[in-house]
Amino acid sequence: MTIKLIAIGKTDNKELQSLINEYAKRLGHYIRFEFDIIPDIKNTKNLSETQQKQKEGELILKRINNSDVMILLDEIGKQYNSVEFADYLQKHMNSGIKQLVFVIGGPYGFSQEVYSKAKGKLSLSKMTFSHQMIRLFFIEQLYRGFTILRNEPYHHR
Repeated sequence: MTIKLIAIGKTDNKELQSLINEYAKRLGHYIRFEFDIIPDIKNTKNLSETQQKQKEGELILKRINNSDVMILLDEIGKQYNSVEFADYLQKHMNSGIKQLVFVIGGPYGFSQEVYSKAKGKLSLSKMTFSHQMIRLFFIEQLYRGFTILRNEPYHHR
């Protein structure tokens, strides 16, 4: 199985990007991981929130295959602790799917089309984080999940 993370816009902060790269590299020891960055949409000042979500949604859906299981990182999604999230990952790996895709939306969230194609929603916290920080937090949680599944000492219970 491949895990793919799709996000809108590049990470501007070099230190943050360095940490994202570090955890993405570590993940490679456990699973095939891809990080797909969709470039920011130009001239968003001239677009309404709905129009921006629509354009971003089209770009997201172009990167999704029919056989993919797409999970949205969404503030109203289901929350797990780290051990529960590891179990969640294991269930998806056991299901035989080829690619599990997690998506971080733009500043206004997702279009209705993206919501309708999603197989689930996941929330990392009730708090709001920047879209750039969520990338690091989520990739670190993926890494933590795999260390939990392997009974490795990274995660202390």
